[in-house]
Amino acid sequence: MGISDFQDENMLIQDSPFGYTMSVIGGKWKMIILYLLAAKQPVRFNEMQRQIGAITYKILSAQLKELQADGLVERKEYPQIPPKVEYSLTPKAQTLLPVLEQMCEWGAQHRD
Repeated sequence: MGISDFQDENMLIQDSPFGYTMSVIGGKWKMIILYLLAAKQPVRFNEMQRQIGAITYKILSAQLKELQADGLVERKEYPQIPPKVEYSLTPKAQTLLPVLEQMCEWGAQHRD
């Protein structure tokens, strides 16, 4: 189902496949987190926070939990001292990589 298929006047955008996709990857930070994980996985929490920059601990933690709940990010905890936790993309998230690549190509072509 694509943009041209959204012709039902009674259908709400949030009930469309586009709406579902945006509910999973929408927001200020989720695509940035997915992009970083696609480029450098696995990534530890503190490294991710440093790479992103302006994100707070609380927000990064919440966004990672949401991405985990949606099945896009995997969290692996190692039983050691100090604790070590790494994040990586799930196979479901790997299917989003062509979309990320297209966004990168669009940015390269239209950047001033």
